[in-house]
Amino acid sequence: MNKLNVSIIGVPMDHGQNRRGVDMGPSAIRYAGVVDRIENLGHTVKDEGDIQVGHADGQVDTDTNLRNMTVITEAMEALGEKVQAVTKTGNFPLVLGGDHSIAIGTLAGISPNHENLGVIWYDAHADMNTSETSPSGNIHGMPLAASFGHGHEKLTQIRGFAPKVKPENIVIIGARSVDPGERELIRERGIKVYSMHEIDKMGMDFVIEDSIRYLKEERGTDGVHLSLDLDGIDPLYTPGVGTPVPGGISYRESHLAMEMLHDAGIITSAEFVEVNPILDEKNRTADVAVALIGSLLGEKLL
Repeated sequence: MNKLNVSIIGVPMDHGQNRRGVDMGPSAIRYAGVVDRIENLGHTVKDEGDIQVGHADGQVDTDTNLRNMTVITEAMEALGEKVQAVTKTGNFPLVLGGDHSIAIGTLAGISPNHENLGVIWYDAHADMNTSETSPSGNIHGMPLAASFGHGHEKLTQIRGFAPKVKPENIVIIGARSVDPGERELIRERGIKVYSMHEIDKMGMDFVIEDSIRYLKEERGTDGVHLSLDLDGIDPLYTPGVGTPVPGGISYRESHLAMEMLHDAGIITSAEFVEVNPILDEKNRTADVAVALIGSLLGEKLL
């Protein structure tokens, strides 16, 4: 197994939605032993600390229908700058959230270092709303759309360019809660989605094998970013998330997915988001995040 230099970047962001506590996610994942877990695999770890996130009033702007946009875009600019700097050194960026709005900044930092970036979006939700389609104005439901250039300019133009990823280079895995506007956008942009229906019918092994084939062979990507929302996993295993959706991916299926992605050698960056310790039970969700990070980075039973 190739040994990596892993840079951990925490983003204590809870402004992308309206449930407090997810800003403590990076601390919970660190407390669950993520550094030791990675180092025990023979990788080198540098904890880069946390991106500074400002305060916000939680209000939805009446002109844009976006909640806390200014403070989020400021933090995402800083995150993008940090991720790009880390990636340029050849390190593997591992970003810890925080709500899923942070993916806007992560992808803004990763994209310039690739000619043809791919993204695996492991999530119960499509996160492809815009200010026009969002019922809540919560930006954590918009990062994927913003990253392929669809949505408010202040979100799509983080770091001064768009798109960060081509929509045809995206694979969504685990979807089971998709809004009407998102369904239309998925069909319009030709985004590949494996919902729980496909996972149940064909099995996780087929889904991951086909995702790897699609991104590597059909799309010819030169790197793949994994954006893993802990609510992609069934809330039986991850109770500490803000938007749980029953009927999700199992704990074992998720380990299989991470192990297969590791063996394929296509993942060049990753983020684990939406761990909310206030909603959790004895840090169970952070423990799951750390275990999955271990599998993604090469941990084996034997």
